[in-house]
Amino acid sequence: MGKGDISKIILLETILVGIISLIIGLIIGIFASQFMSIIIAKLFEADMSKFKFVFSKDSTIKTCIYFAVMYIAVMFFNTITISRYKLINLLNANKKNETVKFRNPILAIFVFIVGVVVLGYAYYIVTARANTLRVSVDLLKPILMGIFGTIAIFWSLSGFILTTIQKLKKVYLKDTNMFVLRQINNKINTTVISMSVICLMLFMTITILSSSLALRNSMQKDLIEMTPMDINLEKMANIPEIYRNAYGGKVKSTEAQREDSKMPISETLKNNGFDMNVLKDIVEIPIYATNDLTIETFLGDQFEEIDKEFPYLIYSSAEKIIKISDYNKIAEAYGIEKYELNDDEYIMVCEFENQVDIRNRALADGKNFLQIAGKTYKSKYNECKKGFYEMSSSHTNIGFLLVPDNCNLTEDMKETYFLTANYNAETDEEKEKIEEIFSGNSGTSSLITSLDKNGINLDGMTKISLVEASLGLVTIIIFIAIYLGTIFLIASSVILALKQLTESSDNKQRYTILRKIGCDEKMINKSLFIQIGIFFILPLALAIIHSIFGIQFALNLLSGIAKSKELLPSIIATSIIITVIYGAYFMASYFGSKNIIKEED
Repeated sequence: MGKGDISKIILLETILVGIISLIIGLIIGIFASQFMSIIIAKLFEADMSKFKFVFSKDSTIKTCIYFAVMYIAVMFFNTITISRYKLINLLNANKKNETVKFRNPILAIFVFIVGVVVLGYAYYIVTARANTLRVSVDLLKPILMGIFGTIAIFWSLSGFILTTIQKLKKVYLKDTNMFVLRQINNKINTTVISMSVICLMLFMTITILSSSLALRNSMQKDLIEMTPMDINLEKMANIPEIYRNAYGGKVKSTEAQREDSKMPISETLKNNGFDMNVLKDIVEIPIYATNDLTIETFLGDQFEEIDKEFPYLIYSSAEKIIKISDYNKIAEAYGIEKYELNDDEYIMVCEFENQVDIRNRALADGKNFLQIAGKTYKSKYNECKKGFYEMSSSHTNIGFLLVPDNCNLTEDMKETYFLTANYNAETDEEKEKIEEIFSGNSGTSSLITSLDKNGINLDGMTKISLVEASLGLVTIIIFIAIYLGTIFLIASSVILALKQLTESSDNKQRYTILRKIGCDEKMINKSLFIQIGIFFILPLALAIIHSIFGIQFALNLLSGIAKSKELLPSIIATSIIITVIYGAYFMASYFGSKNIIKEED
């Protein structure tokens, strides 16, 4: 047979295997996609009554095209490879040993140490210095360091391990350890880049799955806790003649707007023809602020140190101030903790994790005295207390001050008016109808426009809109995260499995030699199991170390949305997923390799 005939055989084999795998893959994929949709829906407790089977023709066509492109590339390279071989080399391929270059032990140890140091510094940047990182600019450096460190570790690992274990004679010369070590050394030597890529893919899998599941758990709990009423309304108070609107543009106010800004929200609603009977359990309070009391002022002696650690925070923002009786009205309506104050005390109420840590540093020594409306007040507690007045999809309250009712807060210090209420409805359908009033879908667009002119923004201020917006956005994010995490995991497992099966086929003759020198099947199978186990564990072990710091960075990035206390169940779920999928490919590789190298009858 000529080279052309051999190329045709390989071409036909590749095409047949490709067609069979594509057909089976499409069938499994079509049904698996429906199953994944159901899982995501269950995760978010979505209404499944309208669920139906969906077949995407466009996705199927694209899958076939992408698959064909990859297979054409494979066939092309196979043809080139075969054309370069001589017939004698093809006939004796199984008798030839792979040429292995051993690393210089000293160089390997040096590169290993360099890799560890580089990775350690990258870990330090994304954890200890995470607050000073600009994600779009400063994150590239630790990413590149992580890639370099990973490659350095795997490049040096074979020489490092070989040098270390060879000195342990009792270990090195025991059973088939010498053979196993040489096999592992050969595999790592020839797959440095592959192992590095697989390690990074597994790292992304662990980080993405753990973070996204923690995000989902936190979001569901926060939505229930942070949306206790049906609607929040907020209006600017004391509008000046020239002010900045919600989009940052300068706007000149009218006399009517300035007068309206001195009225509570309920009066504005009535003046614009709104039927107040659609609301119940109404609570309305004013919120104060003064430029004499900013975040910088609150931090006091701690400001300079905190500013160095968190340079991107806006410290000139005025602190919001609420009278204790007004806040307690809100707290009672929400069903959250109420507070008490003496005449010379204040309380900082904050729930956003990063801000809590910062403010607690200023409160820790109990000497944080503040000048508010001409009087000195001391903090009642040495830490922030939990609470909020504005509904949200998560704990995003960055802080406000509670002061005694006799605090001399004047009318000109009013920053906003705030109103919270429930819909005067019993069923979800009735609530949806009232919701349409605030969305402008029931012929109320003129009311929305009038309220907007008077500084009342209705966008995203209702429980229904908050829940829908949060579930919609986060569901998409988590769906993509779970999809990518699963794909990376499967791809990593497949590459390792195929590499191991190929190695077993190539090394079949070596196992035959082991039998000839007296090794029984138990010893051979044990050596095979250890080889495959180490081959699978090495990239996973380093990926787990990466992910410890990667998850910390992700949670810091999602601070206020994903909570660290939700991490444990997420890690457990991720561990189960990895154990099932990664473990299944490991066992398949072992049993497949075992069949390949078994003694022929």
